[in-house]
Amino acid sequence: MMKKIKYILPIFFTMLLVMASCDNDLDLVPEDDVSQDVIFTTSQGAELAVMGLYSKCQDDDVLNGTPQSMGEWHADNVRFVGSFPTFLQVRDFTILANNTSIEEVWRDCFEVVMAANFVIDGVPALDEPGFEEADKNALIAEARFIRALIYFNMANWFSAPYQLSNGSNDCLPIVDFIFTGSTTEFEIPRSSLNDVHAFIAADLDFAIANLTGTDRTLATRGAAQALRARLHLYRGEWSDAATLANAVINDTNFELAEDYSFFQNEGSKEHIFTLVNTAADGQNSGEGFSGLYNPSPEGRGDAPFSDYLINAYDTDNDLRFTTLTEQGTDAQNTISFFTTKYVDGITNADNAPVIRITEMYLTRAEANFRAGTSTGEDPLDDINTLRDRAGLADLSSLS
Repeated sequence: MMKKIKYILPIFFTMLLVMASCDNDLDLVPEDDVSQDVIFTTSQGAELAVMGLYSKCQDDDVLNGTPQSMGEWHADNVRFVGSFPTFLQVRDFTILANNTSIEEVWRDCFEVVMAANFVIDGVPALDEPGFEEADKNALIAEARFIRALIYFNMANWFSAPYQLSNGSNDCLPIVDFIFTGSTTEFEIPRSSLNDVHAFIAADLDFAIANLTGTDRTLATRGAAQALRARLHLYRGEWSDAATLANAVINDTNFELAEDYSFFQNEGSKEHIFTLVNTAADGQNSGEGFSGLYNPSPEGRGDAPFSDYLINAYDTDNDLRFTTLTEQGTDAQNTISFFTTKYVDGITNADNAPVIRITEMYLTRAEANFRAGTSTGEDPLDDINTLRDRAGLADLSSLS
């Protein structure tokens, strides 16, 4: 969906943190204790632990749609017309400190962080003939990419943006260790946004240096570069953002799709990183993309398009509207427009597109435009490339 306001989502999550923690400390609850001596005795065990990270990301509260949808409500791209009281608080900017939906986003995301730390800490000690340092670093790089991705998302949700105070504002606790002994919870001060961004950058730099492979359903070097470009963009570091976005665009593992069928095609080169779901293993609560964005009776019908979004389209010619929307019954029994990006409202098996090559064209265009540069391509040409795919006439200038 289109974005109306880039930095509105952090506001309501930050409100919750202020209400919940006046002393600037936040409680975290660890995962169940699992012995590293058991998991990291073989490379197979280590690889399974890494694959478990992707499984944890499938939670609706992590990458499968719940917090992402909250941002769409606040950006006025969709209307939440469902009945969840905690979601209504989010929609109406009336979030209470005991809002369980926000609490679950926090806890489920930190569960992924804890699992990533488990891998990062455990893999170096693995001693198996033929399993070399490069093999270990590749597994650690996957875990550090996942940790960076989760921290990047949470920094946007639970902190004010960089531009508010040049990154000096409170953000998240930096948790780069695993729990041992009988610890069941702990308190750790929140670090500044700058410190959290530096933590993310270090993880991504390690991932860029050590990731290989071309499987776009897993962490790759290109995916780490793309997220690093996004981080630079959010910090207003235009030259670095344009350079990295350009590198990803020129990576032959990725390619701008000719049409919009890629949402149902996990093998499309449009995807830089996509989270694969199945009916048996995927979105888990009906509060993710498939459940919220499908009209009833197949889905919940909770998240139809807003009038603002509809009016932003050329509804006669824009292929993003004519090929990616449908009309159906929403949760208030009204006929509304819905996206068709997530077609499976019954088993919730749709994939979650986390990073796409389209974003890199937009990143390169914005960074070049703001810097007055043309790294890789003129920004007007990048925008017109995307408009051409959407069936829209070229622009003659940008403003």
